[in-house]
Amino acid sequence: MAQRFFAFWDFWGPVIITFTLYLGIRNYLAEARYIPSGSMLPTLEINDRLVIEKLTFRRRPPKRGEIVVFNSPFSFDQKLISERSTQLPSTLKCTLLSLPLINLIPGLGDPACDAYIKRVVAVAGDEVFVGFQGELFVNSQLVNEPYVERFCTLSANNLGNCKSLRAKVPEGHVFVLGDNRRNSWDGRFWPGSQFLPHKEIIGRATWRFWPINRIGGLR
Repeated sequence: MAQRFFAFWDFWGPVIITFTLYLGIRNYLAEARYIPSGSMLPTLEINDRLVIEKLTFRRRPPKRGEIVVFNSPFSFDQKLISERSTQLPSTLKCTLLSLPLINLIPGLGDPACDAYIKRVVAVAGDEVFVGFQGELFVNSQLVNEPYVERFCTLSANNLGNCKSLRAKVPEGHVFVLGDNRRNSWDGRFWPGSQFLPHKEIIGRATWRFWPINRIGGLR
């Protein structure tokens, strides 16, 4: 019996320890993420690889200008949840679906298990206004956003192809936008609530480690 146990542990022990350490580091310290869309252009390009650290927001709430990764609105927006034909997936299922290789299997994914990346542009108590071109005013002041190059276009009657929004950010929430204002599904368009709850934030994007010619911190 002892020999069987040691034989089992010799083979599976390193696998179990490695998997446990991976999940522990990923859930509590940091994880790697890649960018699948152009919603944060030009700051982040498709297939950029980022380090997402998870300690900062345990000490303080997010600040304006920080880039955050968060759970899909399909997992917390009540209007989107009400339109589902099935129950929300469990945390365990979403964790398994996010593992390397498993997340490449077609047909297994669920939009509620996805993660999004946007920039915090307003925090609790801020009065926010987003114009038809995607221009941003916080507390009646136009915000200088050098990281935004792709604003929404205006039609002949001066109406943009993006949604305008005016609201006040509630406690325990932030308001997020993509840097690519003309092509970002962000707080302007979420049907149930425009605001991102603090508890849905996974972490802060701090460092790009791929591609090599663009390695560096994020701003």
